[in-house]
Amino acid sequence: MRSRACSSVSDGVLILAGATASGKTEIALELATTYGAEIVGADSRQIYRGMPIGTAAPTAEQMGLVPHHLVAFLDPTQRYSAARYASDAIAAIRDILRRGKRAIVVGGTGFYIRALLGGVDLAPQYDEVLRARLAREAQLHPADFLYEWLAKRAAPRARAIHPGDAYRVLRALEIALAQTPAPSLPEPARTLRGEKLTSLLVFLDLPQAEIDRRVAVRTERMLAAGLLDEAERIGEAAVAANAVGYPQALAHLRGWSTIGELRILLERATRRYARRQRAWFRSEADTFWCAPETLHEQVREKLGWSAKRV
Repeated sequence: MRSRACSSVSDGVLILAGATASGKTEIALELATTYGAEIVGADSRQIYRGMPIGTAAPTAEQMGLVPHHLVAFLDPTQRYSAARYASDAIAAIRDILRRGKRAIVVGGTGFYIRALLGGVDLAPQYDEVLRARLAREAQLHPADFLYEWLAKRAAPRARAIHPGDAYRVLRALEIALAQTPAPSLPEPARTLRGEKLTSLLVFLDLPQAEIDRRVAVRTERMLAAGLLDEAERIGEAAVAANAVGYPQALAHLRGWSTIGELRILLERATRRYARRQRAWFRSEADTFWCAPETLHEQVREKLGWSAKRV
């Protein structure tokens, strides 16, 4: 794969992506400690409070070792857009750099990362009546119907969204159909490209068999840590309840599966999600695929990072 063009400047932003269970959290902590960096999350579910088990969010201990931004700061019932993420992430990155630290963006939500880089138009349209109408449409029609509708109205935006991501499909339809701008977002979202900040996008390249093995281990740990209790507390009405793992856990709580079947369903859903993440970043031409053991070398070479900043 090709690497993002970047000059050897120590203020460049490292974007560390990877499939679920690829070890992004631990590797990011190691890099942040080595190079004097702070971490900015890029995970559309780790932004929510009270969901550390199902989202595999950094622990309190890990966040105590290195400052984290845009992690566990929203209530699970709140909505959050890619446009808002890009603007919030830029604000966090600017603050980190201003304090003489380096910034590492970490996560597996491809649309957030694409938005941050400036690779997708983020329109601010908002229409309350239209949103209510689309919510009714979502209750009446299956997800593939809504996605096909979006593809006909805004094909480029549809290609940037997974057909199963109901929330983003509806939001994209709202943008495509709306006539008025949102009062809360009067200006376009800020991006790395717009801010002229150098960046390197790296995807952790692990064999799929290793990812599958790690997914199985993670599934057991999540169940042992209390995933079912967490899912019951979050509830199916929460915006974040469609994250991988929660629909399966809630179905089990309704008596629709045995614990053995739940384990199989969780592993299957997580493996499929990991494959979708790999496919997404395969389509991002400027992603540098890198084995974890060579990551330090690539960071030093392509971003010019060396000694730890005090």
